[in-house]
Amino acid sequence: MGSKIAIVTGASSGIGEATAEQLAKAGYRVYGSSRRGAQGESSKRTFEMLALDVTSDASVAAAVSEVLRLEGHIDLLVNNAGFGVAPAAAEESSIQQAQAIFDTNFFGAVRMIRAVLPHMRQRRSGRIINISSVLGFVPMPYMALYSATKHAMEGYSEALDQELRTQGIRVSLVEPAYIKSPFDANQLQPDQALDEYRDLRAGLDLRVKQALEGADAPGVVAETVVQVARTATPKVRYTSGALAGRLSFLRRFAPAVLVEAGVRKDLRLDSQPAVRKRATALSQ
Repeated sequence: MGSKIAIVTGASSGIGEATAEQLAKAGYRVYGSSRRGAQGESSKRTFEMLALDVTSDASVAAAVSEVLRLEGHIDLLVNNAGFGVAPAAAEESSIQQAQAIFDTNFFGAVRMIRAVLPHMRQRRSGRIINISSVLGFVPMPYMALYSATKHAMEGYSEALDQELRTQGIRVSLVEPAYIKSPFDANQLQPDQALDEYRDLRAGLDLRVKQALEGADAPGVVAETVVQVARTATPKVRYTSGALAGRLSFLRRFAPAVLVEAGVRKDLRLDSQPAVRKRATALSQ
């Protein structure tokens, strides 16, 4: 019996690259993807790279067809491609920017899943793992759009898993917290920034950078993905890393008001200079 075949989107760096590497070490034949493919990438990789734009129906169809042509089957799809907007107020992103982040983070995964499902259904076998985030169950102020894409992914994945179980296909979510990777360095800036939020943005940017200093490496998430991929009877949700596990526990068992207070305290929202200025003005 030949190797199991995996596709990992967004595999040029960070979580995607680490996941592809660890799956390859676990015995999978892995096809990673990025918009540029293997162009200008390291030749030391243990997996193949494909050019794939998850926002393009044609690109997705072509990449999946190529893997099927080369290998004859696809056993695992890991949807990791995505991007975020740097911490900013929701109203600082235009509708166009909101649509763009959904087109990659959510609809990109939907396109990939729709492309592999006919093949997986025919074989009555397959595994789909969607890289979500703790922000899929704990909304983060000033990251509303990214949180929204992950909430959408969570609902879609849970419903899809229920649909596909009887056809031999399982869908799981992997939910990390802060991860030290190029993802955060490559976040977009809000395209309609407002002076009202300038101090808040600066304070949040500093707080996130401090949190990332002690964050887990991408390999922690990759290890979780490999464990999920090899589990005979997978669950729908898996947290990845100690912080993600604690947040999941709090979300399930702590009163909502305490969770909200904890989020605000962690981000130091009520001690931000701009917040103090507004509070002072309102009290006068």
